[in-house]
Amino acid sequence: MVTEQTRAVAVPPVPLTVEGASVLHQMLRVRWAAWNALAVDRREEIALEASAALGEMESRRQGQSALYAMLGHKGDLLLLHFRKDFAELAEAELRLKRLRLWEYLEPTTSYLSVVELSLYESTAKVYQGLADKGVEPYSEAWNREIEEVLARQRAAMAPRLWPEIPNAQYLCFYPMDRKRGETANWYQAPMAERQRMMREHGQIGRRYGDDVRQIITGSIGFDDWEWGVDLFAADPVVFKRLIYEMRFDEASAVYALFGTFYIALRRPAVELGQLLNG
Repeated sequence: MVTEQTRAVAVPPVPLTVEGASVLHQMLRVRWAAWNALAVDRREEIALEASAALGEMESRRQGQSALYAMLGHKGDLLLLHFRKDFAELAEAELRLKRLRLWEYLEPTTSYLSVVELSLYESTAKVYQGLADKGVEPYSEAWNREIEEVLARQRAAMAPRLWPEIPNAQYLCFYPMDRKRGETANWYQAPMAERQRMMREHGQIGRRYGDDVRQIITGSIGFDDWEWGVDLFAADPVVFKRLIYEMRFDEASAVYALFGTFYIALRRPAVELGQLLNG
């Protein structure tokens, strides 16, 4: 007989996730002194070459790139790349580095991650059902049923796992962690509590669904933070309102740590020369 105590011990604490597109953010600073020292026709020639390359990457039906003009001192340009896998991201990076323009760009930072959807609700139901049947965690039967669940979720959520880059004017990007401190440790909170907090957290985001498109990426093992958050909107003020309201949410107020925020404006690749030459 499987008791409640046995179930609590047997059920893994890790929520299921499904992953999709590989994502790279590149923040770049223009070496203005060197760039401005070039003759005008030389600058135009170099910008045109780079604009054509970015334009092709921008117009891809799958695995797009997008150009943004950054605000503030953290950089001048932000390049956002969505690709099938890390190999395609590496190809995109190398293609850009071969451009003559790259001699006049200086990376300030970057961020590598993959589109991730957490399945807290599904996880709780599946784990409980398997525990009720006495299936041993990580056994062959357990792994088979888990993979069947993940396969169904990947198919149902394909549009969210493999999105196009939203064509919104403004982008807000920031990385974040869940706290692992002595008094507040997300990874030691019971599954049911994390599930409840994430449900309440998601309700806030859904209220802003008409004004903000949100894409969450996972970066544990890939970069310095655990998740990356991209927000896309026509009005940047909505970023402030959404993030401020979420600060009062338990999942954020108690357990969240936020990294550097980056704000940028979307620009068509054809306008790269205008950005660089005024």
